[in-house]
Amino acid sequence: QEHYGGLNGLTVTWIGDGNNVLNSIMMSAAKLGMHLRIATPKGFEPDFRITKIAEQYSKEYGTKLLLTTDPLEAASGANVLATDTWISMGQEEEKKERLKAFQGYQITMQTAKFAASNWAFLHCLPRKPEEVDDEVFYSPQSLVFQEAENRKWTI
Repeated sequence: QEHYGGLNGLTVTWIGDGNNVLNSIMMSAAKLGMHLRIATPKGFEPDFRITKIAEQYSKEYGTKLLLTTDPLEAASGANVLATDTWISMGQEEEKKERLKAFQGYQITMQTAKFAASNWAFLHCLPRKPEEVDDEVFYSPQSLVFQEAENRKWTI
């Protein structure tokens, strides 16, 4: 909201794991007037119950919701590209399997070419290079440090 002056009509794209952070975005995006595009590998989709609620919210608030396995399809026209860790606490023993499943899901400048010209990048940190490359993470479009600073006020 700080960056764009408002949220209504923005398209947020999530590329990565169907985890708790995505669940929170799915529960709020439509209510805030944002379209949501999600790309996860097969087997790593968001919770089915959350998806059903998000679909209902999308209908109720007149927004669009897309779930796909194609990161570039999800990135198409996005104002915001977002991701999170692919290996959460307690999943360390799954690291090798997860890294293999998430090949092709790293957010790069190639991904950003599919996004809107005014795209921004978000990650709730800590970040690993396989999730987003340095070029995007340290780019002027990256708002990760502002995001972290804003989060500190809610803690």
